Amino acid sequence: MKPEEPNKTVTSLEKVQKRLKWKRLFAKKWFFPAVYLGAGALILTIAWWYQEHGSHDVAQTTKMIPASLPKEEIPTNPTDDDMALPVAKNSTAVKTMGFYDEANSKSDREAALVEYANTYWPHAGMDFARKDGKSFEVVAALEGKVIRVEEHPVVGYQIEIEHESGITTVYQSLADVQVKKGQTVKKGQVIGKAGRNLFEKEAGIHLHFEVRGRDHQAINPAQYLPQAK
Repeated sequence: MKPEEPNKTVTSLEKVQKRLKWKRLFAKKWFFPAVYLGAGALILTIAWWYQEHGSHDVAQTTKMIPASLPKEEIPTNPTDDDMALPVAKNSTAVKTMGFYDEANSKSDREAALVEYANTYWPHAGMDFARKDGKSFEVVAALEGKVIRVEEHPVVGYQIEIEHESGITTVYQSLADVQVKKGQTVKKGQVIGKAGRNLFEKEAGIHLHFEVRGRDHQAINPAQYLPQAK
């Protein structure tokens, strides 16, 4: 099936935010098993609840569910130290795709869409690649502790590093990972090399880099990496 044009697919900020959340969930290995287990538990719970209390209590129960949860404040400055580009200085890698921002122009928003599974997804980070398509060394943007190292079937090898300020930097589409979970890394330390993944298959060999706040929401890396704008 031929995908719709970007301007017809992304129609509102609400849809974009929902897809960003789903994309992050898909990146978790536990997501689909959790869905199946959760669905089974939900069915059993509902059956028991109706049997014990009756359907007339549903309205009272739903009133107890808050309409929305308070949003955690996102830090404007990650640390007193400047964030470095997540690519080695001699890599010759350049920015190839930016963060999807609803406030940007229509052309910029369309340029920040990823086509995957016959759908256009808003880009949650910043991509880097070499013009000759070759691999390059990926480095830690800030000093921190490695909290995740895994191979994912969609986004490829990924590393997550938690920093003192509470933010997390995420490195996806990697090859030749050189760090382990629990390890402390310095800013500029090589943590792997750029590779490929299925989510951005057309991008070839590249690094997908994200910055996430304390609430795990994606933040535009450009505000921390002015040299990459």
